[in-house]
Amino acid sequence: MPIHITGMTPLIQVHDFEEALNFYCEILGFEITMSDNEGRPHDWCLLKWGDARLMLNTLYESGYAPPFRDQARNNYHDDTALFFGCENVEETYEILKAKGVDLKPPFVTGYGMQQLYLHDPDGYNLCFQKEAA
Repeated sequence: MPIHITGMTPLIQVHDFEEALNFYCEILGFEITMSDNEGRPHDWCLLKWGDARLMLNTLYESGYAPPFRDQARNNYHDDTALFFGCENVEETYEILKAKGVDLKPPFVTGYGMQQLYLHDPDGYNLCFQKEAA
């Protein structure tokens, strides 16, 4: 009997939890569905956006984070990519651009996907994509 999988929820570790929450909730549109705190989450939360799920966890326990982000660690996050199915990549580009996100215009890959790439504050690679028309 095969294993029945109902979804997948990546967990990423972030340096500045409030900055990450602002990016994922205010810029991208995720909503907090669960957290480790009844108020604003401090160390962990589960986010939802349509059918997509994502967990954020602090890289350091509360009160123990160094004041500055380790840029070398951020650079290594570029090889972790989260791909989001997106009905209108061009519109997503315009929305994110209007919110001040630094990104290049969408393009069509050699394998027929229209894609829009950007990075979150911790350097994780995000892609919004759909099959090219």
